[in-house]
Amino acid sequence: MHKDRVVELRRVRAGDLVPAPLNWRKHPQAQQDAMRGILNEIGYADAVLARDTDNGLELIDGHLRASLDDDQVVPVLILDLNNDEAKKLLLTLDPLAAMAETDLDALTDLLDDVTFNNESLIAMLDALALDGREIPDDADHGSIIEEYKESFSVMVLCQDEAAQGALLVELNDRGYDVRALTG
Repeated sequence: MHKDRVVELRRVRAGDLVPAPLNWRKHPQAQQDAMRGILNEIGYADAVLARDTDNGLELIDGHLRASLDDDQVVPVLILDLNNDEAKKLLLTLDPLAAMAETDLDALTDLLDDVTFNNESLIAMLDALALDGREIPDDADHGSIIEEYKESFSVMVLCQDEAAQGALLVELNDRGYDVRALTG
């Protein structure tokens, strides 16, 4: 059996929480906007994680939620972790969640069944829908044509591989014959 490290649930003013000194996660504007969107549409439905220290309640997870409004009272799960354990949790919590794989059918069903009003959430879910889809490769486009006729091409420089993949999927869905180039 595994230890239960949750000591209590406490409601705390967000501004009274101390950010983890080694928090390595940054929150871009799009993520902040999406978080505000879901908080506006639903409210708080998850607790931040913290531990008691000499400096006060130190956040382990939930830095973004806590940073949006210092006066907001947020639910906090208080954990009985020492400094080394807190660092281990801080380092692994988000990456462990990111290891989950997408069940594309379940995701598609859920996306088809839910409507959001917030534009930031809609943009986030559009990207999620594209990320879960397979990127087409040359094998999806049939055999190589031996004699080329006049053709017209466009090269688009993408910010990174994920953006390239999303664009490939989008253009393929629109009926374009697409190829990935790297270099």
